[in-house]
Amino acid sequence: MTEPFIRQRHRSTDEVASEKLQYPPLPEPLAVAVYDNHTHLEIADGGPGNQLRFREQLERASAVGVRGVVQVGTDVDTSRWSAQLAATESQVLAAVAIHPNEAPELEAAGELDAALAVIDELAARPRVRAVGETGLDFFRTDDAGRPAQFRSFEAHIAIAKRHGLALQIHDRDAHDEVIETLLRVGAPERTVFHCFSGDAAMARLAADNGWYLSFAGTVTFKNAANLREALSVVAQDRILVETDAPYLTPHPLRGRPNAPYLMPHTVRAMAAHLGEDEATFATQLATNTEAVYGLWETELAAASEPAAASEADPR
Repeated sequence: MTEPFIRQRHRSTDEVASEKLQYPPLPEPLAVAVYDNHTHLEIADGGPGNQLRFREQLERASAVGVRGVVQVGTDVDTSRWSAQLAATESQVLAAVAIHPNEAPELEAAGELDAALAVIDELAARPRVRAVGETGLDFFRTDDAGRPAQFRSFEAHIAIAKRHGLALQIHDRDAHDEVIETLLRVGAPERTVFHCFSGDAAMARLAADNGWYLSFAGTVTFKNAANLREALSVVAQDRILVETDAPYLTPHPLRGRPNAPYLMPHTVRAMAAHLGEDEATFATQLATNTEAVYGLWETELAAASEPAAASEADPR
């Protein structure tokens, strides 16, 4: 129950700051289970503040109707951790990649090719179902670093196609360049724009090419009319949903840590915007996600590294 305003206004700054570090309460469970197709459990796993270990994250997710997650790597260490976690946890599939912001630093150090070789090896593992997140990010990378991003992106596309995996794209301030690259080199059969940030025109173009749009908590933000317009124009069999946890916590919980168990807030907001029945929309989301990544309920792969996933330290 929300505290009366008069009590809230007299709370100390330290109390409010402490609350913002804490995870929100569990939402009402979804009637039909969905999947979080992009999350970063390694950040929550024993991190600072009031963070939850990954197994408690998965238990909370299951309790509210989030059947499984795609755990996403962003460098060699987190990709290894993701692949190992997927090998030992039935609720987890993995995506592996070098994040575009990592590529220029690795290139400068002469280590990009070695890192890409590790991603290629990890991509062969049975419960690694996607290459990502990869792509282009011109928000944090200047002109000098862009050639490395393009080289890394194209190498990841080749890895995804070689292994028959989905591709998860990170696209920030680089819409035109990402699309040009996909059209020029040929996108994998299952290509997903993670945390889609384009407008309705881009959504139509992506759907026309058979690509998927994954919406995060940002679609619930009051200033995100462009995302809701995009959601409205794309065919519902091209829509996925994600948390990108611990980031992008949906309204009305912005400022608190995000987690897969908060997915129901985003699913309900999307269904309401589209005027769809929640259960019908959730069923479509689950069907789409399985079409991209396959089934979670397959036999666990044998762990290929000696350390258990809960003991591996990606940091």
